[in-house]
Amino acid sequence: MNAPHPKLMPAPPRLLSGLGEIAGAYDLILCDVWGVVHNGVAYFRGAIDALMRFRAKGGTVILITNAPRPSARVKDSLDQLEVSHAAYDAIVSSGDVTISLILERDGLPLGHIGPPRDNGLFTEVERLKGSRLRFVPLEEAPYVVCIGLDDPETETPADYEPRLRIMRARGSEFICANPDIVVEVGNRLFYCAGALAEVYEAMGGKVTQAGKPYPPIYERAFAVAAKSRSQFDRSRVLAIGDAAQTDIKGAQAQGLATLFVTSGIHRAELHPQGADLDAAAVRQFIEGTGVAPMAAIAELVW
Repeated sequence: MNAPHPKLMPAPPRLLSGLGEIAGAYDLILCDVWGVVHNGVAYFRGAIDALMRFRAKGGTVILITNAPRPSARVKDSLDQLEVSHAAYDAIVSSGDVTISLILERDGLPLGHIGPPRDNGLFTEVERLKGSRLRFVPLEEAPYVVCIGLDDPETETPADYEPRLRIMRARGSEFICANPDIVVEVGNRLFYCAGALAEVYEAMGGKVTQAGKPYPPIYERAFAVAAKSRSQFDRSRVLAIGDAAQTDIKGAQAQGLATLFVTSGIHRAELHPQGADLDAAAVRQFIEGTGVAPMAAIAELVW
């Protein structure tokens, strides 16, 4: 009797000291924003320098983010953080995809979960359709757009279970405007809409995801990239991100090369007590997640 084959483990990623080591192999970068370009409080100087150098050599950079707001609002936020326009060609957001999903459901009333500060998404829908949206209570909503938690500083997904049960009883579709589970602001982690989507899906509810790791945001990114670079080969596209289950998993599903930034939301696992990037720690991490980036780097630098 033959012995069982050992479980195949993902190949360990190449550990980089800088993007410049591999930049020549790529024409287009799809770069995550939060955790790679900035942390919500300040931008990362090394990341901006690396993206600017890539563009200076003829490369195209599309920032691709799970921010649940229109890309124009994302640009405003980057401007407030003084992120140079020279670091990117365009922005594609989960909010952009959410806007398209709402427009596709024109005429249907909708429910809403999330903080008022992100209501610009709905304002943009109304501008594009030329009429007002009709919001209804969750008990009456055929679909609900979740932008995030009302107060992520104090709330957890458990606080939303009563509302999610109301939606499940109604059979509402849950449109998740930000599939991220958590986001890092400074040195703190806060729950995002993706955490509520997980709970609703576990209840048996229908969830439609607008951002990474799901295909629609990549399709939109490629369409936007085509405006800057009329032709590109997917073998020469590099996706950069700090979240294994969204940035890396999503890009791999698109057949793209991936660069994993380890000092983002997985910093506690991969850089305990501020430790340097360690091959053994990265190997253990990817074996646990089943996500295998092509390369890894502590932080995005040139």
